[in-house]
Amino acid sequence: MSRRLGYLGALMILLFAVIIGQSVYLQFFHAEALNQSPLNPRQQSAGQHSPRGVIEAADGEILAQSVKSGNSLYPWMREYPLGSLTAGVVGWVSNSHGDWGLEAQYSSDLIAHKQPPKSLAQVLAPVTAADSIQLTLEPALQRVAAKALHGEDGAVVALDPRTGAVLAMYSNPTYNPNPMSSPNVATEDATWAAINKNNAHHFPPLGMIATQQSFPPGSTMKVVTTASVVVNKPQLLFKSYPRLVCTPLPNTNKVLCNDGLTSCGGLISIMLPVSCDPGYGLVGLDLGGTDLSATANSFGYNQSIPIDLPGVATSYFPSAATLKYDQPQVAYSAIGQENVRATALQNALVAAAIANGGTTMTPHFLNQIISPSGKVVSTYKPAAWLNPMTPTQAQQIVPLMQNVVRFGTAAYVGFLPQDDVAAKTGTAQTGNSAHNTDDWMIAFAPATHPVVAVAVIVPYQNISTTGAEAAGPVMKCVIEGALAINQGLPASGTATTCK
Repeated sequence: MSRRLGYLGALMILLFAVIIGQSVYLQFFHAEALNQSPLNPRQQSAGQHSPRGVIEAADGEILAQSVKSGNSLYPWMREYPLGSLTAGVVGWVSNSHGDWGLEAQYSSDLIAHKQPPKSLAQVLAPVTAADSIQLTLEPALQRVAAKALHGEDGAVVALDPRTGAVLAMYSNPTYNPNPMSSPNVATEDATWAAINKNNAHHFPPLGMIATQQSFPPGSTMKVVTTASVVVNKPQLLFKSYPRLVCTPLPNTNKVLCNDGLTSCGGLISIMLPVSCDPGYGLVGLDLGGTDLSATANSFGYNQSIPIDLPGVATSYFPSAATLKYDQPQVAYSAIGQENVRATALQNALVAAAIANGGTTMTPHFLNQIISPSGKVVSTYKPAAWLNPMTPTQAQQIVPLMQNVVRFGTAAYVGFLPQDDVAAKTGTAQTGNSAHNTDDWMIAFAPATHPVVAVAVIVPYQNISTTGAEAAGPVMKCVIEGALAINQGLPASGTATTCK
C-alpha cells in the first residue's frame, strides 16, 4: 500500500511540476507572442476600450488617432484624417474585423501597455499607456502620386535608396478606412464587403496593388539582366548583337520580335536605352538560366521582403532548374515576360539597389516610437538587406539608365534636365483577350547622388500604350515632388502639372 501511495505522490508531484512549468513558460517566455497575436481579444478590443497611440507622418501630420465614439460599449474609435490617401498602408482597427496595415504591425506599441517605471510607486503599481509612432511617409508626396494616377488603377512606390525609408506608397483602387472603425457592426460589415469586392480589373480596394498584386515587369527586367551580365559575364558588354526585327528561339518555332517591329541590335549600352527585345533575348540565352535566376534572387525575387507591413506578396522569377530545359523561357524571362512577376515594391527595390551602389536597404515605414510624454523611445536604424552588386558594378548601369531618358524610350516624358533622372521603361503583355499591356517605369534621381527611387505600374492599358506613355507622366510628377521635398520645398507645386 505504501509503495502505491508513493507512486501516486510522485505522479502528483510530476503533474504539479508540469503545471508550474507551463505557467512559467506562458508568463515569461511566450507572453509576448500571445500579447501580439491577432487572435488575442485584448489586441482586437484594446483600441475601443482605451485610446491608442497616434500614427503620424514624417512631417507630423496625423494619420490615425483615437477619438470618443459616444458608444458606451466601445467608448473609443479610430479616426483617419487623410482617409483613402493613406488607407493602404495605415489600415484600420475594427471591432469585428480586427486590425490591418501598420495599425496591426505596431499594435503592441499603439495599445496601452506597461511603461518604464519612474518611481518606486510605479514599480509596485505599473503605469500603462500607449506609445505613438512616427512614419517615414511624406503626405505631400502621397498627394502628388494620387493626383498623377488620376483615379486610374495602378501604384506608386517611392523609397530613399540610402536608408530604405518609404517616402510614398499609394495604390488605386483605395478605400475610406473610417467606417471600418465604426462602433456600429453593421457599418463595419458593409464596408468590409465593399472593400473586398473586385473592380472591373479584378482588383479589390483592400488588395493594395503596390504590395499585393504582381505583374510581368516587362523591359524593366532588362536592368536585372544587365546586372547579371556585369556580375557574371562582363565580356558580353563588348559583344555586338545582330540588328534584327525578330530572332528565332532555340528548340521551338517561336520568334521574339521587337516592339513595333523595328530592327535593333548592337552593344548592350545601345540596346538598353532603346529597349531592344530580340537583342536582350539573345543576351539572356548567352547568360543562361542559372545566372539569370541567381541575379534575380539577389535583387529580392522569390524572397519575402522584410518590410514592416503585413500581407506583402513575393515576386517570382523562374528557378535555374525550371529554365535548364526551356531555352525560350530563358529569353522571355530576360525581358520580363511570360512567367516573371513583380510587385511595384520589388521593382522600386531594383531601382534603389542600383541607385545605392548595389546595396538594397531594408524597406521600412517606421521612423520613431514616441512615449506618451513625447520622449523618443527608439529610432529605426537603417540596415542592408541584400548586396546584389558592388558599387563599381552598379555604377556601370547608371549611365545606361540615364541614356534611357536622354535618347531612349523615356526621351519624350519631359524629365527636367536638372533632375538628372536615370530610368527604365517596361511594357508587358497581360495575355488577356483584349491584348492589354501592363505599363511600367522605374527610376532614380539625381543619378549622381540619388535621394529617391521610384516604381510606377499602370496595368491593363491599351495594346498601343507604352510604359513611357502611361507610367512616364506619373513618374515625372513623383520625381519632381520627391526632389522638392528633399530640398525643403513644397511638393504641391509639382502636382499642378500632373494630369
